Amino acid sequence: MEEKKSGRLEKLVSGKGFYIVLALCVLVIGISAWSILDGSPVSNHANEPGISMRQKPSSEGSKDREENANAPEVNDDGIKDTAKDAVDKTESVVVMESGNVWSEPTSWVWPVKGEMEREYTMDALAYDVTMADWRTHDGIDIAADAGETVCAAADGTVESVEKDALYGTTVVISHGNGIKTVYSNLAETPTVEVGDTVKAGDVIGSVGDTAICEIGEPAHIHFAMSKDGKSINPMEYMP
Repeated sequence: MEEKKSGRLEKLVSGKGFYIVLALCVLVIGISAWSILDGSPVSNHANEPGISMRQKPSSEGSKDREENANAPEVNDDGIKDTAKDAVDKTESVVVMESGNVWSEPTSWVWPVKGEMEREYTMDALAYDVTMADWRTHDGIDIAADAGETVCAAADGTVESVEKDALYGTTVVISHGNGIKTVYSNLAETPTVEVGDTVKAGDVIGSVGDTAICEIGEPAHIHFAMSKDGKSINPMEYMP
């Protein structure tokens, strides 16, 4: 009886046992593979225990992301987007306009028509008939009859109207870019006021005799110019 049971067991093992063992091996291999893919620590595979193959950082990937982050923005045609630069430039232009900075005039006219009585001499001394001495002269004296109209030499804004102790009634016009024109020895009452906007050729007053320091000369207009607060020769601008 026992020999008969033993024979059946050997037959069972020899028939189905092989497949049972094979199934167990497949199960063990599957569990091991799942553990690796799930991020379980893999020892004896890297120098840093506890870091799985899937979790190990990639230096190449980080470098690519950094380069993409710093790359300039381009449109569909591959051209760099300069919209922000255009905005910055526009803001700069607005600031300049609000500060009343504009280009200097390109068209100039004579304030009066006449012969030059006295030239601009700031780099040398010239004899002054009225003061009876030698001195510099910061403008040009243009002969004109008393009462003759005096015109603005270029577009600008009247900056001041005053009675100077030496040069008499004086009008100063600002033309932008640091350039100013000065009209002295005018009649007592000019035809413009501070803040008036004038065009080249507009009447600003008339020839007078209010300049005490030049009263010894024939009737004339004393015409001077400055740029950034420094005297300049009007003949560099007059046509």
